[in-house]
Amino acid sequence: MVDYDLAPGVEADAGPGDEWPTIRADILAADILVVSTPTWLGHMSSVTQRVLERLDAELSNTDDAGRPVLTGKVATVAVVGNEDGAQKICADLFQALNDIGFGIPAQGCTYWNDQAMGSTDYRDLDETPCAVAAATSTLARNAAHLARLLAEQNYPGE
Repeated sequence: MVDYDLAPGVEADAGPGDEWPTIRADILAADILVVSTPTWLGHMSSVTQRVLERLDAELSNTDDAGRPVLTGKVATVAVVGNEDGAQKICADLFQALNDIGFGIPAQGCTYWNDQAMGSTDYRDLDETPCAVAAATSTLARNAAHLARLLAEQNYPGE
């Protein structure tokens, strides 16, 4: 998202120069959304927060059955950083994404955090730690499973 001009606010389209409508179209077309964020001062990045704020516009957009338009889609979370905070970030993102209508699969997050006060970046690791690889594999398997189920039979409408 850092490569796009995302206007602040909670509208689906903030007008000229706002690139969110293109991203929104991609999200609406996808079955699974992966939200990935670094840990900054124990919290998700400001860019990730902006994405949530823009997704907030979808609360008032409903389908023919009265469901939020993102109902029936799946969201997962990936977090990296060199300090504590991953579980809180996952919890905050899951709550917001669920409020917007996304289904959250079992074990739908993966994260890696270096030791407290550490200085190692995930991208500098020689290989993915076994626990992270296993969590990521489970996330992918469970997200695909839930997306298949919801594609076959979405949540009931009004």
